[in-house]
Amino acid sequence: MKIAVAIDGSENALRSAKHAITIVRYLPDAQLEVIYVSDYNKAKDERLLSQSPESLTLKREQKMHPILELAKDVGVKTKTTMLKGNPSQEIIKYVNSEGIDHLVIGSRGLNTFQEMIIGSVSHKVMKHVNCPITIVK
Repeated sequence: MKIAVAIDGSENALRSAKHAITIVRYLPDAQLEVIYVSDYNKAKDERLLSQSPESLTLKREQKMHPILELAKDVGVKTKTTMLKGNPSQEIIKYVNSEGIDHLVIGSRGLNTFQEMIIGSVSHKVMKHVNCPITIVK
């Protein structure tokens, strides 16, 4: 079974990753895939601030490191995937094309009005992925 968690380095992402690790831990032969999407607009800014492509990659990997360590500590096998682009679009495209069985994603905690005006990655993803999804608040 393929369980994926989409992260962005935030506290909400860490909470959702912990939840995904708990799910995978109790499923025989399940693997956790950690998906990190570099927002294209933010990636441009990061690139300007970083001195080299290697340091940019290192920064992205540092966002994944705590989650990979948590999984390793409890014996959960992980695979990492780094994507670039619009987070919601890239997550949807990847999850639907790779046969992910379940997706776990964090909620930013927008109130109803904020979500109605600007939307949220988790809300967009929830509407368009072909697998069950858990949104962790």
